Amino acid sequence: MSCSYTLPKLVELNAASRILRERRRLLVASRCLECEHPEVLKPFLDRYAVATACLEEEHVNVLGFKLLGILGRVELEEVVVLTVDGSMHCVQLHFMVEEIFKLLQPRARRRHLVSVRGRIVEVGQRAVKIARYLSRIENMLSRAATG
Repeated sequence: MSCSYTLPKLVELNAASRILRERRRLLVASRCLECEHPEVLKPFLDRYAVATACLEEEHVNVLGFKLLGILGRVELEEVVVLTVDGSMHCVQLHFMVEEIFKLLQPRARRRHLVSVRGRIVEVGQRAVKIARYLSRIENMLSRAATG
């Protein structure tokens, strides 16, 4: 089975792209989802500007600077990140979005979604923040084991 990628990469999307200006919603998805689980992308294709990213190919700083450029040029209503759950590379996209929103404080809403065997699960901003701090997670696990 072969797969051809057709969705644009985030790094290749013009920062003031017509599709961004028209739709005012951006979905940044793990590149591999287009081939592995295209069904999770289908609900977004008509309403969102969909761009893909792969943290095995691009550095998080490059992608972050690109997203920063987009948010500085287009007043988006929403930014959604959809990644593969459990990927040590993909999780950085969630961290990146939180960092940009903390620094820039755009008006846009943000959402974090993960694909679990082709099913979408929404993850809260707090979970994304805590995921960056292994010591906090360890404390939570230790308390849960003794409580």
